Amino acid sequence: MNKAFISTDQAPAAIGTYSQAVKVGTAVYLSGQIGLVPATMEVVSEGFSEQAHQVFKNICAVCEEAGGSIQDMVKLNIFLTDLSNFAIVNEIMSQYLKQPYPARAAVEVSALPKGVQIEIDGIMELPSTN
Repeated sequence: MNKAFISTDQAPAAIGTYSQAVKVGTAVYLSGQIGLVPATMEVVSEGFSEQAHQVFKNICAVCEEAGGSIQDMVKLNIFLTDLSNFAIVNEIMSQYLKQPYPARAAVEVSALPKGVQIEIDGIMELPSTN
């Protein structure tokens, strides 16, 4: 199996023992992104909407570095510290993704790194080069 490790300075650097993404064949497995600003490694804001937008910007950057776009995402896992923010996530997600949307799960968790309110990871399938 041939693995390629994806890294870009346009998304936050890994803050632990993981890669931003790993590509195996045409599948790209994206690690969780939180609302960190890449240049400062600080949380963008305490506001939920601002954090969610930053998460999607970070995902876009990793997707592009891997050779695709956010439209190539096939699965998203959304982790929220307050599930009542789910409608806001839907509205913001619609600004970054067009139909058909990827498969998705959303779960409420008790806490996330750096005290953020949202984290998203997922899987991207790159278009075949054959």
